[in-house]
Amino acid sequence: MLLTRYERFIAKRYLLPGKGDGFIFLVASISLVAVMLGVAALIIVMSVMNGFRAELFDKIVGLNGHAVVQGYDGKLNGWQDIVEQARATPGVKSATPLIEQPLMASFNGRVQGILLRGMRVSDIRSNQLLKTNVLAGSIDELSPGSGNVAIGARLAEALGAQVGSTISLVSPDGQSTPFGSVPRIVAYRVSAIFEVGIYDYDKAFVVMPIEDAQSFLLLGDAVGMVEIDTVDADRVGDILAPLIPKVRDRGVINDWRSMNASLFEALAVDRVVSFVVLSIIILVASFNILSSLIMLVRAKTRDIAILRTMGASRSGILRIFMTVGTTIGALGTVAGVILGFIFLLFRQSVVNGIQFLTGQNLWDPQIRYLTELPSKVDPLEILGITIMAFIFSFLATLYPAFKAASTDPVQVLRYE
Repeated sequence: MLLTRYERFIAKRYLLPGKGDGFIFLVASISLVAVMLGVAALIIVMSVMNGFRAELFDKIVGLNGHAVVQGYDGKLNGWQDIVEQARATPGVKSATPLIEQPLMASFNGRVQGILLRGMRVSDIRSNQLLKTNVLAGSIDELSPGSGNVAIGARLAEALGAQVGSTISLVSPDGQSTPFGSVPRIVAYRVSAIFEVGIYDYDKAFVVMPIEDAQSFLLLGDAVGMVEIDTVDADRVGDILAPLIPKVRDRGVINDWRSMNASLFEALAVDRVVSFVVLSIIILVASFNILSSLIMLVRAKTRDIAILRTMGASRSGILRIFMTVGTTIGALGTVAGVILGFIFLLFRQSVVNGIQFLTGQNLWDPQIRYLTELPSKVDPLEILGITIMAFIFSFLATLYPAFKAASTDPVQVLRYE
């Protein structure tokens, strides 16, 4: 929309407060702020939702892989063949044997439910999620027969344990006696404490070499499952389809979608609902632009009539008021994008500040799964939000602009 020199001059004058136009300028400023807050809120919420999903996915997949082959009775015999068949399947990056068993742990009279995880030492040391999140001690001390384990930070807090402490693991499947089965209790030394950032994992995981787990659980050479990573998590079902008939007689394949279906479906629904609800804020802000332009047109009716008598065309008047309204929306959109990025940059500090002022725990890891507020900015999503805000602002200018362009100078100036 190209403007002539006089049209740009008049549009600039109408954007700035003139004598007696203070109230109109106030309404226009409120419209700009409303657009800014709406755009910022939408960017913040969508980025946080994207970050929440990405963090959960990365950390869940980082510990559980894209899929697992689980034995029917909790034991997977002949897992070596399954590992070889999985690695030979096109699209599979790795196949790793694992043992996972819910048990009990005790220390100094405190008892907590745990999830024992047995992994090969090479897999423990190469797991980036564990390796990069060690708070104390070293996972390099984990070796078969060493009696060392690594535990989650929240579990360490619950038990009151630290590096060097000796915790007892209790398995209900112990030796059989004439008086029944006796629970198996074995003491292990804590050599490392880690925090992966997912509360449910940090409060339950106990990691040890797979050989020690097999010995403790009396599994012999069997494992509990085989973890599989693929080249594309979204195509995991298609990639592993050829492997299903090969393992059907010993186990079943579950991918990350089926194991966490309810969680990720809830996140997807929340994301859509949040987008729709917050888009209404921008729509309401556009109505503010509409109302401020209507007030401006009514206040400038005499000026418009004079411009018409001086030769201004209807299309010129139309462009002037469309420029005024669109400029308000564009400035509000740009300010909203800047405000949104600033909030996302200091999001955790903002949360901590609000918690300090209110005395309320706004980000309880037991409820939120993650220990910190996540964020992931999607450039295409930001572009879509800005375009939507601009379109809403542009549409809000149409009625006032057409109303101004249809002003009849004869009717307005007949008594002047």
